[in-house]
Amino acid sequence: MRRTTANVAAVLVCAALVCAALVASGCSRSTEDAVARPDAARWLTWVVGSPGTIRIPPPPGDPGPPAPVSAGPLGGQWVELAMEFVSGRTKDPPASSRAYALVSVAAFDALVVARHWQVAFGEAADGGYPYDEAVVAGAASRVLAHLFPEQSALRLDQQAEAAAGPGAAAAASLQAGREVGDRVIARAADDGSQRVWDGTRPSDRPDQPGFWQPPPGSVSPPVQPLAGTWRTWVLPAGDALRPPPPPAYGSPALLAEAQEVVDIERGLSEGQKRVARYWEGGEGTPLPAGIWNRIVVDHLTDRGATGAESVRALALVNVALADAGVAAWDAKYAWWTPRPENAVRELIDPAWRPLLRTPLFPAYVSGHSTYSAAAATVLADLFPDDADRFRAMGEEAGLSRLYGGIHYRSDHVQGAGMGREIGAMVLESSPALTA
Repeated sequence: MRRTTANVAAVLVCAALVCAALVASGCSRSTEDAVARPDAARWLTWVVGSPGTIRIPPPPGDPGPPAPVSAGPLGGQWVELAMEFVSGRTKDPPASSRAYALVSVAAFDALVVARHWQVAFGEAADGGYPYDEAVVAGAASRVLAHLFPEQSALRLDQQAEAAAGPGAAAAASLQAGREVGDRVIARAADDGSQRVWDGTRPSDRPDQPGFWQPPPGSVSPPVQPLAGTWRTWVLPAGDALRPPPPPAYGSPALLAEAQEVVDIERGLSEGQKRVARYWEGGEGTPLPAGIWNRIVVDHLTDRGATGAESVRALALVNVALADAGVAAWDAKYAWWTPRPENAVRELIDPAWRPLLRTPLFPAYVSGHSTYSAAAATVLADLFPDDADRFRAMGEEAGLSRLYGGIHYRSDHVQGAGMGREIGAMVLESSPALTA
């Protein structure tokens, strides 16, 4: 669902009409109260459309225990489960950022649905029905079960039920969240990620090197050559920000960049090695997008963030990360640029080795740089007091790939530029009108 200024204006008008209707119908809450409380009730959704289309029954006569309260940032526990599940899979950065976005968007849309009905039922106070925690749990757990079928769906259901709490009100809230989750799953089923690569790639003859090959000693296929064609959230398409071509293989520009990688590796300080390893995000970890999710969850926890602030931040950062992954993978497979390990050993030093393990996909552009600049741009806007720190972290993450010997300077520069544009587009398209 694309958003424009006109959309935002329409939502504000609709919110005013809803509040007026509530007062006219005899609702005890004033128009001022109805507008002041439901910041999230006025937000646009990413997938669901009108939140009123998710039907929720009126508050039960005996709702059961009070609404549950999240032990951490609302939505955070489900993102952390996604991080755990990603860590157990083969390394696939764009698939991981896609998963984090779908789970976070499900939580976001679920909260908007909950707040919509809280206002409609005249219960727009903290703890009102339907319960925020329960609706979010139903949506996020349902999406996780779809994305990670190797995990126990029963276990996820049980975790959602535990988060929702007992009683009729919790059960109804949980079911509404599951309906939100089903709509997000339907969107996921139509995003192009199910297409299978046919093996077609640029020719690469021994007398004309220049296209990506796996690292020396490996015969592994490239990771996700079609990810650049996946459906995006705010970008018109994966190639919308495609950068100019990289330096031609064997050109003076490429040789200079390859030599820089060699020189950096020879002069690495212990601090630079720690930076490279911190940001590595290799197999067995939540991957680069997961590192940023860890940063966001920890920051929200330290802030004691509200439920609305938490789901908003997680959704915006993860939508930016997902589109960054698609855009970076479009560029990677537009040119199939060799990694430094291959190029340096072919052109400069046959015995050279990078600090980090070379990933199994082309170099240009750096996924880390694109991901990190996108996330940092969003976080700097959401939390202006920490803007400089987030921007510095984004730059450090990108440069860490040069320290690791697995990217050229142009990979970082072009990827970071794309990431900043994606972050700005996400902020401009934000479905949340207020923090």
